[in-house]
Amino acid sequence: MVYIVRLRNFLILVLLFGSVFGLALIQGINLPPDSAVLTNTTQRELRIPYLTQYGGGLSVTADSALLMDARTGTVLWAKNEHKQRPPASTTKILTAVVALEYGNLSETITIDRSATGVGGSQIWLEPGEKRTLQELIQGLMLKSGNDAAVAIAQHIGGSVEGFSTLLNKRARELGAFNTVFSNPNGLPEKTKPHYSTAYDLALMARRGLQIPIFQTIVQTKYDQIPWGNHDWERRLTNTNKLLWYFPGADGVKTGTTTAAGNCLVASATREGFQLIAVVLHADNRWGDAAKILEYGFKNFQPMLIGPEGTALKKVSVRNGVRDQVELVPAKEIAVVVPVAQWNQIQTRLIVPEYLIAPFWSGEMVGKVEVLLDGQVLASEALLTAEPIRRQTWWWLRKGA
Repeated sequence: MVYIVRLRNFLILVLLFGSVFGLALIQGINLPPDSAVLTNTTQRELRIPYLTQYGGGLSVTADSALLMDARTGTVLWAKNEHKQRPPASTTKILTAVVALEYGNLSETITIDRSATGVGGSQIWLEPGEKRTLQELIQGLMLKSGNDAAVAIAQHIGGSVEGFSTLLNKRARELGAFNTVFSNPNGLPEKTKPHYSTAYDLALMARRGLQIPIFQTIVQTKYDQIPWGNHDWERRLTNTNKLLWYFPGADGVKTGTTTAAGNCLVASATREGFQLIAVVLHADNRWGDAAKILEYGFKNFQPMLIGPEGTALKKVSVRNGVRDQVELVPAKEIAVVVPVAQWNQIQTRLIVPEYLIAPFWSGEMVGKVEVLLDGQVLASEALLTAEPIRRQTWWWLRKGA
């Protein structure tokens, strides 16, 4: 009997969601702007809200640029955000992410000769020198050490090639489908592809900023680590100048090569609202990033619709020992909204008229959507807040 009742609940949900899906097909789907021809990438990105249509004009020198909310991933402004370009040392954002996800910060790494003297910006590692993974990541993200990147790659992936495989796998998992990396530092490749986009780099930075030690490192202005057998330390000065003069700046990474031009992935936080700006091939990367971030703080603000565990709806229960059950979101529901449209946010609950006992706590029985002008900004499953047993003859007699 229990299985029959649960099957009935399942069929109710199928009918409910089937009707909603059919309505969506009839009404059409909101697409990001400039998407008359959808690529595989943009089809996957339909889950990421675009609010670029609400902003005013914003002029920057960068060939590609983007503004993203770090918490939700919502795109707030963009310019050629899917154009594939050389990313230079912004590559190191994903190198640090993969190193932190796969490695142990306290591990000691013996530097191989092949990791030294790789060219470009370095922390001047020496063959046979022993450094911890954390020290190498500090050298990677503050001073932009290309040699540190190679040492990390050899330790985590066994080789630069093996680590590049991990980088590309992780990029795809994050939704960065227009990225191919052939090395861990972004130095130009003569025969291998190495490119990314403003959108993809924002996704990588967003993931990095979710890791506490990553966020600590990228907002550090100065640091120092040991220098082999020398009596002096390696002084590490962060290459991100925004940390010194832009209010709230707290990351992330610069990049510069002849092909890539001046690049910057920057983040800033004000009153708990964190934004990510990406500028690629910019004549004025500092001014561009500052302008984009300031635009975001001025025109958008975060909104918490429902913290995790907060009851959003009560639904009737049939054949149960209780006649109602509360429904709670599976996790918190947060959105970013344009300041001018703050009072136009709508919440839609998609739930059955009633549930039939018995059921467990945490069973998915519906969903909640947050909308602005018909566009879904966030969607989350609704779960039963408690288990409810089936009403039995013995229970009825006991109640009498």
